[in-house]
Amino acid sequence: MQIVIKITLSLAIILLAVGIGKKFPSLGGLIAVMPLTGLIVLLWLYSDTAGDPVTMQNYTKGALFGIIPTILFFAVALIGFRREWGLPAVLVASFGTWFVAAFFHQWFLK
Repeated sequence: MQIVIKITLSLAIILLAVGIGKKFPSLGGLIAVMPLTGLIVLLWLYSDTAGDPVTMQNYTKGALFGIIPTILFFAVALIGFRREWGLPAVLVASFGTWFVAAFFHQWFLK
């Protein structure tokens, strides 16, 4: 039952961001990247690990430094859309950039 609640709440937030994004694209984007998702994961992780301080610290550190690959993802996407690339090209370039940055993220946080 707990997993169903987690999935339902997470899906509701995604659908809310999409719905708002249709009328107000920049606000939908802001909602999609706001700390709300991080908060939900923080709450679920805290609940699932009985608040283990080491796990919570490592999650928080990973999330903080994980902002860099995410910024690079969206920067490449913005450049691609400005150059009028198709969605598949934008996604390949953006995710490719994100994967490289995520590799370094994990490497540096070891």
